Amino acid sequence: MNIFLLILFFIFPLRGIRPAPIIQLSNLIDQTCKQTPFYELCTSILLSNPKSADADIAGLARIMVTSLDSKASDTLDQINDLLEDTLTLDPATQQALALCAERYNVILTGDIPQTIAGLDRGNYKFAQKGTNDAALEASACEKGFPSKRKSPINELNKEVRHISIVAAAIVKVMIDS
Repeated sequence: MNIFLLILFFIFPLRGIRPAPIIQLSNLIDQTCKQTPFYELCTSILLSNPKSADADIAGLARIMVTSLDSKASDTLDQINDLLEDTLTLDPATQQALALCAERYNVILTGDIPQTIAGLDRGNYKFAQKGTNDAALEASACEKGFPSKRKSPINELNKEVRHISIVAAAIVKVMIDS
């Protein structure tokens, strides 16, 4: 009897399961991410967030901005941890990290709120400016390190920059449509 019910379940799925919207969601994410310069990063972030299941393109932009906020916060935490270790850091690296902390504070208290406000108001150019500014801040942070060696936050800066660029590209899709 149990095997019969199991077979029926697979042959006649429950009405609560909606395969068609999932396919449409994948298409929306795929179509949106194809319009960004970092397709794999875009799809990875969006597909890993359960809110993307019901999201339109504005929702996808918000998910990306949330990811940007999280990664920028993680980066600032890492910068602050590194700054506490004054014994092993040379003065030039300490100075560069201190400037990066300021730049990441700008991202978190200026650029991301600007992006969210732009999305909330339907002022997508304003939102796009916020995401572009965040990418510029991350790039400027990286360029502030002595050129002889890689910065201790190189990968984090790159991730923040790339997520910012993807968010800006998604907002651009909204502007163009």
